[in-house]
Amino acid sequence: MSGLGISVVICVYTEDRWEDILAAVSSVRAQSRPALETLLVVDHNPALLGRLAKEYKEYPDGGEVRVLANAGPRGLSAGRNTGIAASRGEIVAFLDDDAVAERDWLRHFAEGYADPRVMAVGGRTVPVWASGRRPAWFPEEFDWVVGCTYRGLPPGRVRVRNVLGGNASFRRTAFDAAGGFATGIGRDGDKRPLGCEETELCIRLTRARPDAVLLIDDRAVIHHRVPETREHFRYFRTRVYAEGLSKALVARSVGAQKGLESERRYTTRVLPSGVARGLRDALLARPGGAGRAGAIVAGVLTAAGGYAVGSVRARRSGTAFSVVSVSSVSSVSSVAGIAHAPGDGRTGQTPQTGGTGQDEGGRTT
Repeated sequence: MSGLGISVVICVYTEDRWEDILAAVSSVRAQSRPALETLLVVDHNPALLGRLAKEYKEYPDGGEVRVLANAGPRGLSAGRNTGIAASRGEIVAFLDDDAVAERDWLRHFAEGYADPRVMAVGGRTVPVWASGRRPAWFPEEFDWVVGCTYRGLPPGRVRVRNVLGGNASFRRTAFDAAGGFATGIGRDGDKRPLGCEETELCIRLTRARPDAVLLIDDRAVIHHRVPETREHFRYFRTRVYAEGLSKALVARSVGAQKGLESERRYTTRVLPSGVARGLRDALLARPGGAGRAGAIVAGVLTAAGGYAVGSVRARRSGTAFSVVSVSSVSSVSSVAGIAHAPGDGRTGQTPQTGGTGQDEGGRTT
């Protein structure tokens, strides 16, 4: 599988992450297994679009780094769809704009596709705390809150329900079979931190291709920056509540059995072990033990509250996401290294699913 071309898509939306964006691109360019191309998709921010085009102007149209405007509605899902439509690789990988990949990241992704049944390969995301260390109260079981791999996932290369979008790759044929990322779900800049778009796609993919295999390889590592604002319990609570809202969409769309199958193990095995560990640390006078146990309990209750509210809303309003056929995204034209794709990228309204979670162990964002 060494001959597979890999396109890397990095979706960006704010100049506040300028240095992070440059670092992300540099980490892709330093890969031991070179990427075919890096696509920077700018989410409706003309100033950032122009600044990035100037930064990478030495790369001609079709070169190593391309800068594109999001061709669809505002939000991460439409940005990813724009990148997929413009990419040339047989594999499309996604990297968060505030993360850097280790040197062998793409090599480990590529190895996973030796099996033709494999449609997606994800990796391990390690938090880089702005304060320099993990907050003592923050349980590793909830690292999905900050977009990272959480405690409770099995090690090695394992089969999973879905991958984490900020550190993931898909065969192009996966999008041919299932369509692109659903719009109307997932993040939109700095609004409420919802999720679900990766899980929704992965569930749809396995329905379209029942023989599809989705993997996580914990050797495919990226380091994800966690800003100071996300180190506080206030953000923790907000993100967990939003997860409950998102999970209600999953259950409403695909049924509770399918939509919550990963979360059952997480809540019945992983989290109780975390509480017990925290209480034990507290009894041994280790820093943060009681706080971690309390955060886990608070997290479960907050997520349950969000789920209840989301379920009521879903019943009242119904659930319908906009699922894009990637081939229908407006064609991308490029001038002086800047790719512009007019239109909103939507070609029909298809009821679909929503969700989060990373594996049978249960959790991610």
